[in-house]
Amino acid sequence: MTSRLTINGFDYQAIPGTNGVNLNVAVGGSGPAVVLLHGFPQTHYMWRHVAARLADDHTVIIPDLRGYGDSDKPDGSDPSTYSKRTMAQDIVTVASALGVDRFGLVGHDRGALVAVRAGLDHPAVVDYLGILDVLPTLDTWAVLQGVDAKVAWHLYLMAQPIGLPEKMIRAVAPEFFGSFLDAWDASGTTFTHEERAYYIDSSVAAIDSIVADYRATASIDLEMDRADRERGEQLAMPVGVISQDWGSQLGFDAASLWRAWAPDLTYQPTASGHFMAEENPDEIATFITTLATRPSARVTD
Repeated sequence: MTSRLTINGFDYQAIPGTNGVNLNVAVGGSGPAVVLLHGFPQTHYMWRHVAARLADDHTVIIPDLRGYGDSDKPDGSDPSTYSKRTMAQDIVTVASALGVDRFGLVGHDRGALVAVRAGLDHPAVVDYLGILDVLPTLDTWAVLQGVDAKVAWHLYLMAQPIGLPEKMIRAVAPEFFGSFLDAWDASGTTFTHEERAYYIDSSVAAIDSIVADYRATASIDLEMDRADRERGEQLAMPVGVISQDWGSQLGFDAASLWRAWAPDLTYQPTASGHFMAEENPDEIATFITTLATRPSARVTD
């Protein structure tokens, strides 16, 4: 495995989350807390550039999600182990262990799904919510129709029962994970050779847990979203979404879909590719700092 990459100037701790699962957590900066959650097929390291821009004014907390990077990778045969509810509780527990009881929360891709669940389950803890390049779980499956759904083929592969997806991915793991880094990097220059190798090696070491994370999104997470929709649950805090214009290809209005979950919403399209936090960290840092200063972002008791 390529050597572990770390964020310069940040301290690292192993902090227990839910049921004693240890998360690898980078902490740096000072000021109001913001937690940054990574996506697939990456680790906390994807936030390195944005973190450097935020650290002067924020305490920045950046974990590897359970099942990824240097965090623990518990067996995923129980669907709840990688449910977004469990993963969201990890984040709240880790923040509390660091003495933080209120924080902004920003997630990319898979991390955004965890962030949304944290916002729904722990509204008193999350001051504001930032979402990068993803749709809510329930809406993701609803918009994937016809041949255009091939852009999300991996969702269907990893939704299959335990065993076959893991075996298929393991047979060509470096190529499998590398294909997403290449296909979703609009410029083709976002990652150095070392960074690309690090993400691939980290993912190859986490095949079972990554598949379990995705499998949960086609089962237990979907059930939770349906239940929330039926009850009329919504995100109570200010929510900002920044994403590519997938809707023009797949025929949906991302802002409208998110507004059904988040009445206090701002939506911002970007010309950057999927890995926007690394391709254009200035844009993402500005997106976060703007969201953090929205009038209702910090409600005092």
